[in-house]
Amino acid sequence: MAPMRLLQWITSSLRAKLLTLFVILTSIPLIAVGSVSYQKSFNTVSSHSKTATLMIADQLGRDIDILFQDVRELLELSNNPTVHHFLYSQTETYEDAKEILTTFDLYRETYKYESVLNISMVNLYGKGISEKIGVFQLDVNPLRNPHFTELLNHPDQVLNITPSDAEPLDRLDGFQYQQPNVISIMAAVKQQITHEVIGFIVIDLDDSIVEQFVDHTTIGQTGFFHVIDERGKAIFVPSQINDASQAIQGQPLDLQHQFIQKRGSFVESSKGKPQFIAYTTSAETGWIIVGSAPLQEIVQEANEIRQVIIVSVALSILFTITLYFFMTRWLIRPVQLLKKQMRQAASGFLEAKVKTTGQDEIADLGKSFNTMLEQIKMLLEKSIQEQDQIQKAELRTLQAQINPHFLYNTLDSIVWMAEANKNAQVIQLVQALSRFFRISLSKGRDWIPLRDELEHVQSYLIIQQMRYRDILQYDIQVEPALLDIPILKMSLQPIVENALYHGIKNKRRKGLIRISAREEQKGIFTLIVEDDGIGITSERMKQIQTRLDVSSSQELIEDDITIGFGLYNVHQRVRLYYGQHYGVTIESVELQGTRVSLRIPIERRDST
Repeated sequence: MAPMRLLQWITSSLRAKLLTLFVILTSIPLIAVGSVSYQKSFNTVSSHSKTATLMIADQLGRDIDILFQDVRELLELSNNPTVHHFLYSQTETYEDAKEILTTFDLYRETYKYESVLNISMVNLYGKGISEKIGVFQLDVNPLRNPHFTELLNHPDQVLNITPSDAEPLDRLDGFQYQQPNVISIMAAVKQQITHEVIGFIVIDLDDSIVEQFVDHTTIGQTGFFHVIDERGKAIFVPSQINDASQAIQGQPLDLQHQFIQKRGSFVESSKGKPQFIAYTTSAETGWIIVGSAPLQEIVQEANEIRQVIIVSVALSILFTITLYFFMTRWLIRPVQLLKKQMRQAASGFLEAKVKTTGQDEIADLGKSFNTMLEQIKMLLEKSIQEQDQIQKAELRTLQAQINPHFLYNTLDSIVWMAEANKNAQVIQLVQALSRFFRISLSKGRDWIPLRDELEHVQSYLIIQQMRYRDILQYDIQVEPALLDIPILKMSLQPIVENALYHGIKNKRRKGLIRISAREEQKGIFTLIVEDDGIGITSERMKQIQTRLDVSSSQELIEDDITIGFGLYNVHQRVRLYYGQHYGVTIESVELQGTRVSLRIPIERRDST
């Protein structure tokens, strides 16, 4: 009966239905998000922990490499002629020994080798020199030392000898300066001409940098780092480990196939417990820095995140249910008020503002609604202003085309040609004038094909060429593919008129106006009007460019008449129709000519 009563309670109340739906819709995403978050967090945290462990090993590897790179600069001492003379000679030379020791001191003062404990050199007969005791003679043959023998057979090698690999002769027993915790770098000293091995150089380093690392660096709670050589033999282990075999015990160091790469990590089972192993290889020594810790310690933070996520999801569900009861009380009334104002705004009353209180989402929605109404009002006003500017620009353009002086001069030309019985010229001029005004009117259309605009300009040039036959030539070259593109009518004629009156006419000798068009890039083409007239001075160019950028034709002063209302109107009309990225661009060189470019987008639209 209990399930039936619960179902009846849910279906009998709208609030209960909303609560049930709210809990279901909230719980499922929370549980899903929690599960995904746990998985992602576990992978991320465990990955970061593993990466951090590997970076610690990398840092030790870099420290070792830097140490050995710096110290190996001391091997250059083997190229010193004095050293060669000392090792090659069988006689005692005090001056040579003093010079060699002075060179040692010079290197130390220059490079500050704090980790270098001693520098020694010995020839094949046991005669040598050392920073610690000076000149010495070994009681035994140095070639009994297997490391010296290996260098004799492979003179280009550089050996890195750890304390566990040291031989008695590595410490030159003849003068007993042996110290613990020493890494020796050994190399052969070769005669410069014959490359014959004449001795050996031994540089002893303090291995504290490695010892401190393995002693003080831990992984998790019980993990530690140790260093092995290329053969898998432990050479540096933490001091808390009794011996090397204890460090190796339980560790996968004998699994050499795992260390094929120079750097990496893997998980290995040891006594039924997974162990995380991170390793990197020193480029200078070939030693492998290995870190090992139980995998559970590495991913401990990820497991803690899992508990936090489970608790967070449970608390979120509980909080959601509690929040529902307050939301139904706080949200309904503001939403109803907002709905009422929206209906008024929809009916056309743009003053229907919402009085907002608080800082919640509903208040923000009310503010956004008020802002939207303000933007609508501004856009309406701007649209009205732009339409007004377009109409004014079109009116000025039309007025500029029906210029009384142009019409009077053309009619005068027709009269005197008729009186002179130049019937063919009269017919040509009347036809050009007819086409000019027919296209100017275009039955009230704003958009006409480019071919009509070019015909309009050509009619204008024919009329002017008859008046200025001695000074005017023109050339129109446009690709046929562009002729059907619709453009704003009366876009070219004002530019051509400027070229004639302010360029060619003032030149007072024959000039050329060239009209062309090209597709600049996909979706954009440029109309170009060029003349070889008198050009424009740089100062005047700055004034023209500044005045072309004004936002309204009312801002033009009387002096702006010199640049032509037509050119200004073309620029403003194009920007109003297409946007601020398009319009007129002027380039000019004084006494050479002017180039006016009209950049507009290609729009396929009905030209009616």
